[in-house]
Amino acid sequence: MSAIRQLGHQMFASLKIRNYRLYFIGQALSNAGTWMQIVALSWLVLQLTGSGVALGTVLAFRFLPMLLAGPFAGIVVDKFNKRHILYATQTSLALLALALSILVYTGTIQIWMLYTLALVIGIVATIDNPTRQTLVHEMVGRNNVRNAVALNSTNANVARAIGPLIAGSLIATVGIAFCFAANAVSFCAVLFMLSRIRPSELHHEEKESVPITNVLASISYAASVPLIRNILLSMLAIGMLTYEFQVSLSLLAQNTFNGTAADYASLLSAMGAGSVAGGLYSASRQTITLREFVLAALLFGVAICFTAIMPTLSLAIIGMIFVGFFSVNVTSLGSTMIQLESLASMRGRIMSLWSTVIFGSTVIGAPVIGFIGEVANARWALAVGGATAILAAAYTALSMRKREEPQIIEAEVEIATSAEEAKDAAAV
Repeated sequence: MSAIRQLGHQMFASLKIRNYRLYFIGQALSNAGTWMQIVALSWLVLQLTGSGVALGTVLAFRFLPMLLAGPFAGIVVDKFNKRHILYATQTSLALLALALSILVYTGTIQIWMLYTLALVIGIVATIDNPTRQTLVHEMVGRNNVRNAVALNSTNANVARAIGPLIAGSLIATVGIAFCFAANAVSFCAVLFMLSRIRPSELHHEEKESVPITNVLASISYAASVPLIRNILLSMLAIGMLTYEFQVSLSLLAQNTFNGTAADYASLLSAMGAGSVAGGLYSASRQTITLREFVLAALLFGVAICFTAIMPTLSLAIIGMIFVGFFSVNVTSLGSTMIQLESLASMRGRIMSLWSTVIFGSTVIGAPVIGFIGEVANARWALAVGGATAILAAAYTALSMRKREEPQIIEAEVEIATSAEEAKDAAAV
C-alpha cells in the first residue's frame, strides 16, 4: 500500500503546487474545446473541398507563422511577463474561434476564409505555445519540470479522448458551428485561472548573462549543445511527417473505411486514451534518459506502421491507443530534456525552436501527407509517418553513440514536498 501511495505521490507531484493546479484545471477545459475545433475544422475542409491537399494546405497556413517567426517569438517570451502575454493570446484565440462559429452558422464560410483564419490563428499560437511551456517551468520549478510536462501531456490527451467524441456528436446533431462556439467559451476557463495565479509563488531563476541578441545566435546556441541539437533534429522529422494525424486520420476514416466524422473522432479519441496512459506512466518516472527517448520514438513509429495496415476500423482504433501511449512519451521526454539542458535566459527561445520544429514543419509535411493520402491512399500516408519516426530514433541512437553522450540527462528529478506546498494543496 505504501508503494502505491508513493507512486501516486510521484505521479501527481506537481498538482501539489497551487499555481500549477489552477493552471492545470483551466487547461483541461480549454484543451477539450481545442480538440473539438480540430475535429470540426478537418471535417469542414473535407465537406467544402473533399481534398486531402486542401486539408493539408489549411494546416500549412496554420503553422506557417511558427515556421517563419517561431524563433523570434522566443525573444518576446523571454522579455515580457508570461501571464500578460497569455491574457492577450488566449483572448485572441477565443475571438477567432467565435468568428469561425459565426461564419459557419450563417453559411458564409468559404475555403479562402479558412486559409486566412488559419494563418491568423497560427500567428497568435506562435507566441502562445512557448509562453505556456515556459510558464509551467516557472510555476513548478526545476525539480518538478518533468512531472509537470508529463501531466500537461496527460491533460491534453484526456481532452483528445473526450473532445473529439463530443465534436462528433455535435456535428451529427446541431452542426459544426457549435464546435467552434464551444471552443471560444472554453478559453474563459484559462483566463479565469490565470487571474488566480499568485506571482509571488513563481520560480524565477537567475538568468545567466549571455551575449545572444538575435535569432541566428539563438539557433547557433541550440546547435552548439549536442543534446538539444539532436533532439530538435529528430523532432523536426517527426513533426514534419509523423504528427500529421489531422490529415492522415481524417482521410483514413473517410476514404479508407468510408466513415463519418464520428469515426474520425473515434480514431483521435483512441489516441488520446493511449496518451493518457502514457502520460501517467511518464509522470511516475523520476529519471530522464536519452535512451528512453530513442526507445519511445522507435515504438511510436512501429505502432503507427502496424495501425496503417489494420484491415478494419475497429482494429485501427485499437492501434491508435498504442500510438498515443508512445507519442506522449516522445514529446514529454524531448521537451523536458531540452528545458533542463537550456540556460534559464535561453529557455523561452529554445522552446520556441521546439514549437517551430514540431509545428512549423507542418507547412511542408501536411500538404505532402495530404498528397500521398489522396494519390496513393491514407494507409501510405500514415505509414510514411511511422517510418519517419523509426528513422528519427535511429538517428538519435547513432548520434548518442558517436559522441558518447551521457544517457542520464538528469540523474533524478526530485519531488518538492515543502510544508508551504502541502498547505496550499489543503487550502484549495
